[in-house]
Amino acid sequence: MSARILEGKVFAGQFKEDARKRAVALQEKYMESLVRYVYGKGHRRIAYIHGNSTAVTENRLTGFFRACEELGIYSEVIELPEESSKEEILAKIDSLNKDEKIHGILVQLPLPKALRSVEEEILDSIDPVKDVDGFHPVNVGRMVKGEEALLPCTPHGCLKMLELAGIELEGKKAVVVGRSNIVGKPMLHLLLSKNATVTICHSRTENLPAVTREADILVAAVGRPRLITADMVKEGATVIDVGINRLPPA
Repeated sequence: MSARILEGKVFAGQFKEDARKRAVALQEKYMESLVRYVYGKGHRRIAYIHGNSTAVTENRLTGFFRACEELGIYSEVIELPEESSKEEILAKIDSLNKDEKIHGILVQLPLPKALRSVEEEILDSIDPVKDVDGFHPVNVGRMVKGEEALLPCTPHGCLKMLELAGIELEGKKAVVVGRSNIVGKPMLHLLLSKNATVTICHSRTENLPAVTREADILVAAVGRPRLITADMVKEGATVIDVGINRLPPA
């Protein structure tokens, strides 16, 4: 049997339909029209802080707007000039933390170059209860401990894809290529939570093809296009390609 490649677009409709059903159930339960996250209940409002315009971030912004609109979630975008200072962004986040009408906060990464060195400080300033990206140390700690938490959306989406596709994880060998805080590391813990045996690879891994060929589930979460080739995947493996890369026509 050949390897099976799971692509997000195939499952996106199922994710949204599930979210829509939960939204309807919440409407009936609370007589409100918006979706609830892990904490709290009632009218959901999300703030999206955006300060670095690229083709990829603009695409994400469009997707964010569309998804919120389809699910009935109020969203507002806070566009920060690229010359914004750390203090200005922290002040904006502080005001959103205190705003009872805002229930979720996302900061679009990467931030402008001048702020890259303080990204962690900015993310850590978000109230963990409103940290819908799941990057705050409190949510990361809860995830590692296997407790209820707000989870990073990309690895959580990968896990949901595997579940919807009926891929058995318990006892299987999973290999994650990439060790970023956004995808690779949380993917490791989420797969462990499903009792997979997980190996994480990175730029210092020796003989990467030998490791990936052992995987029943292979997650490519590294920013290098075409790093994983057909000869690095064993027969019958399931492959998830997390990367977003714009390549010239072949």
